[in-house]
Amino acid sequence: MVSTLKIEPKKKSSNSKIEAVKDKVIEAPVKRARRWEVPAREWARYRKYRTPEIRQKLLDRYVALVRNVATRMAMNFPRSVELSDLVNTGVIGLIEAFGNFDPDRGVKFETYAVPRIRGAILDELRALDWVPRSTRAKSREIERSFLCLENILGRPPEKTELAKHMKITMAELYAALGDVSGTSILSLDEVVYREDDNRQVPRIETIVDRTAVSSLGEVEKDELRSFLKVAIERLTDQEKLVIGLYYFEELTLKEIGQVMSISESRVSQIHTRAVAKLRGMVKERFALTG
Repeated sequence: MVSTLKIEPKKKSSNSKIEAVKDKVIEAPVKRARRWEVPAREWARYRKYRTPEIRQKLLDRYVALVRNVATRMAMNFPRSVELSDLVNTGVIGLIEAFGNFDPDRGVKFETYAVPRIRGAILDELRALDWVPRSTRAKSREIERSFLCLENILGRPPEKTELAKHMKITMAELYAALGDVSGTSILSLDEVVYREDDNRQVPRIETIVDRTAVSSLGEVEKDELRSFLKVAIERLTDQEKLVIGLYYFEELTLKEIGQVMSISESRVSQIHTRAVAKLRGMVKERFALTG
């Protein structure tokens, strides 16, 4: 009598069950509907009735699509470009796309509308941009060349290296940099870090007018002028005459020599000696204040 052995299959461990569940989740991911997706029945309803109410309802749904496109584009634009302006312009592109869309061609409206929305936003930005497109292209070319050389050299490139890489002359490079320098816009209300205390302040507070003269500077100048009058009186008559004719009458050394009936070289010696005396007196007088 032959006995047969019945081999029972091994029970799956708990780990195996977990892996099986993971595989099912990976194989069948849940597709989350986007906010702007419109069911086919609503499009069919619009094609059948074509009422303004249904049209407005569909457009309202697709405003979220416009905001999505505008948000992605705003990442590459300066901060001066407001997202709300991009959305408003994108809605215009959305309306135009909605009016020209043909559902019978078998293309989803989102696929058809996105390029039109992007195009409307870019067209509006180009219309508002006072910088010529050639200058913008030149700016991008300089930036790409600069970054390329910086990666190769491991340091910021010199202007000669930049011109050689771009295959242009130095004169052309300086002209291009001059054109590009006027394309950058900074907001005076933008918050920046100060260099001295690393504190956040509006940019306008970091701007210093180096040509402006302070009240203390004006007082020092007035004091210097007053002292120079006293110092000039301490010079000899010949030195005072040379100083007066040269700085106040604005005569040349040769003309002063003709007036004083002496040589030009002699006038130069007198002038040098007088200036040296005045400089010494000023240093002595203002030694404590620098």
